[in-house]
Amino acid sequence: MKKLTTGLLAIVCMLTAHAQFANDYLAAADKYYANGDYYSAAQYYEKYLADKSKGNKAGFNPYEVSAGPKRNAPAAASSPAQVIFNLAESYRQLHYHEKALPYYEQADKKQFPLAAFHLASTLKALGRYEEAAAAFQNFTAAYTATDLYSAAAERELKSLDYIKEQLQRKDINKYTVQKAASLNGEGGTYAPAWLNDETLLFTSTRPDANDKNKPNSNRIYQASYNNGAAGNVVKTQIPQGKDVQQGVVAVTPTGNTLFLTRWEIAKGKKTSAIYSSTKSGDSWSEPIAVANLNSAGSNSQQPYVMPDGKHLLFSSDRPGGQGGFDLWMAELNEATVGAAVNMGSSINSAWDEQAPSYHAASNSLVFSSNGRVGMGGFDFYYSNGGLNSLTEPTNFGYPVNSIKDDIYFVSKGSPTNILEAVLFSSDRDAACCLELFSLNKIKLPKQITGRVIACDSKQALAGVNVAITDANNKTIAQKTTDASGTYSFSMDEFEMLKASASQKGYFAGSINFSGPADKEADTYNSPDICLNIIPEEAIRLDNVYYDFNKATLQPESYPSLDTLVNILKENPSILIELAAHTDSKGSDEYNQNLSQARAKSVVDYLISKGIDKARLLPKGYGETMPVADNENTDGSDNPEGRQRNRRTEFKVIGK
Repeated sequence: MKKLTTGLLAIVCMLTAHAQFANDYLAAADKYYANGDYYSAAQYYEKYLADKSKGNKAGFNPYEVSAGPKRNAPAAASSPAQVIFNLAESYRQLHYHEKALPYYEQADKKQFPLAAFHLASTLKALGRYEEAAAAFQNFTAAYTATDLYSAAAERELKSLDYIKEQLQRKDINKYTVQKAASLNGEGGTYAPAWLNDETLLFTSTRPDANDKNKPNSNRIYQASYNNGAAGNVVKTQIPQGKDVQQGVVAVTPTGNTLFLTRWEIAKGKKTSAIYSSTKSGDSWSEPIAVANLNSAGSNSQQPYVMPDGKHLLFSSDRPGGQGGFDLWMAELNEATVGAAVNMGSSINSAWDEQAPSYHAASNSLVFSSNGRVGMGGFDFYYSNGGLNSLTEPTNFGYPVNSIKDDIYFVSKGSPTNILEAVLFSSDRDAACCLELFSLNKIKLPKQITGRVIACDSKQALAGVNVAITDANNKTIAQKTTDASGTYSFSMDEFEMLKASASQKGYFAGSINFSGPADKEADTYNSPDICLNIIPEEAIRLDNVYYDFNKATLQPESYPSLDTLVNILKENPSILIELAAHTDSKGSDEYNQNLSQARAKSVVDYLISKGIDKARLLPKGYGETMPVADNENTDGSDNPEGRQRNRRTEFKVIGK
């Protein structure tokens, strides 16, 4: 009996120990969670759940056992439901989507309504799009509040449709996206910034053997980098205080002033601010906070210096924005910074806009946002124009963006291809952290095809000469149509062009075009050019009017005559006779002189529009070539016939 009692006591003590350890783990987990140390919180929540599971084996409830005095352990406040939710949230904050999923599935959606939203987001991040759509629909059906999350759920449903479209893009093979293996190391590597043409600055949490207290702090590194090969990766000599994280740098064009982000986490709250440092030999001075960029009680981060050095862009959640983190700008004169100005609602959303950069060659602002329709998490967007005249942001699409976070973008691309020689950071292929990637998009020549047809029969015309000219009237291609009347040519980018077609026996024709609405398209079928046959007979010019009994042209005549001007300019080799006719009223001599004067008035107008006088022959025919009767058969006047006879015509008489 004594042995049995001793054995039971041992079991009770063991279970009590399990209970105490579980309480210790839970208290520690809650503390880490409250302080924003999600990695440690997750570890201790897992320990708590594992230890609790062990203690409950064989049907024992350790919390109903009391044996001996209790240890003085921190009080554990979280309920079992809170533990599950906090653990899911911890893994979400760490981007451990695979580990977050089962806990969001277990979470009490009535007690924690946002667990349903994050469950849907996690499914989306794992590429389980159909399940994610159903989960977002379930959330919107159950969630009664009208707030950022209700709006975000609607946006996420649109984003899921967007993802389906993007994954079916036909131009994916133009992109090469690969890890910058020579730059990445253990831990996170992100926020690339060029110090000069061959030296790259970046931020990393790679282990530092020289700092045993904080081996995985965020620090600034630099390396030579060219054609995907990195060399001499070293920590940049910038002073860094104890318990301070720093990174995400920008350098002025002179190379003498550097701006960086410093941040600390205290009591679960991250506080970030922008600092500046000046170059001193091969090292940098102690960073000092930049007053105009920082605001008490708010965060400022991710500075970017414009290529001309006149403005600094950054991200901040200070008051006066659209919500969350916004993009702001300030005038800059080396180290002197002006007042911060919000970049407005066309750029900023109610969520977060971060990590601005500017590609000067294409005049494009690039930034990341999680507040717009996109692939997921933070996506890259671009907006063209100057800082005060930016267009509506456009998503770069897949595969530039992924279903994970894509943030921090720099490009050495050309004016027509921002997506070449790009470095960016993303956690698309990582379990936890941002890594650097290189990106190049092949720019295929744009293929433009057109056709020349006869205006009357709509039949294709072969052997037609087609000249392609740009907005400066520079000829960029000369082509001849094939048997199907088709011509084609290629160019680097779509732009405003003019195609002019000429063929013997036809008036020349032309069209203006600028390519397809989708500027990412590689092909474009331009509208047909139709050519009119040059007739042997004269062509009447409608709506040409003169003052009564005079040769003075009335202004209403100009549009019709301008059409003739265009014909003559498009057909620079043709010669024309410009003929004027009258009805039979008046003497033959009077009508002959009047018609000759009117023909000359038209010729003078054409000359005033730049047509060579040598190409124009004015000819008055008076009443000698009527096309209708001036009188009816009964001898009465025929006004309609006289009106038809009073006419102006032209006829091609030479080429």
